Amino acid sequence: MEGSGGDSASMATPVQQHAHEAWRRYQYYLDKTTPHAVYRWIGTVVIALIYFLRVYYLQGFYITTYGLGIYILNLLIGFLSPLVDPEVSVSDGPMLPTRGSDEFKPFIRRLPEFKFWYSMTKAFCIAFLMTFFSVFDVPVFWPILLCYWIVLFVLTMRRQISHMIKYKYIPFSIGKQKYGGRRSSPSGSGSRAD
Repeated sequence: MEGSGGDSASMATPVQQHAHEAWRRYQYYLDKTTPHAVYRWIGTVVIALIYFLRVYYLQGFYITTYGLGIYILNLLIGFLSPLVDPEVSVSDGPMLPTRGSDEFKPFIRRLPEFKFWYSMTKAFCIAFLMTFFSVFDVPVFWPILLCYWIVLFVLTMRRQISHMIKYKYIPFSIGKQKYGGRRSSPSGSGSRAD
């Protein structure tokens, strides 16, 4: 039989080959952006500003913006939460230290920074594309949506901050921690008597 076996997998159409090559090129450039966090976030802020300027100019798409805000809030919760929630489960894996005598365990996010950035940037791009289709422009009184989103944000962040305080973790680390270490005494100035 000519059609059976591993030969059919290698027989891709030219369209599939070009799509695969485009995906590989896209993934290559995406991987190259990984160490450049500041520039990635600057790009996302520029995309967000373009989106908000378009929504302001069109005076519409408030439901789309509200959905985008809820999605970003969900991403933010994942970014600020530990991988293993000490409140939900007891695991053999890495846990947050709860006592001063516990061994130090690094904070591992449920949603890593790169995936947080990538998902947020994709969301702004998709929302921007949605502004070109009038079917997504549902008429709504936007101040109510804004007030509801602010209340939702405040309540969610209050719950997240109280969770951080209860389990004593900080999801951010700014630079390398510095310790006092050994200090030489002023009278000895580094010499040792045997």
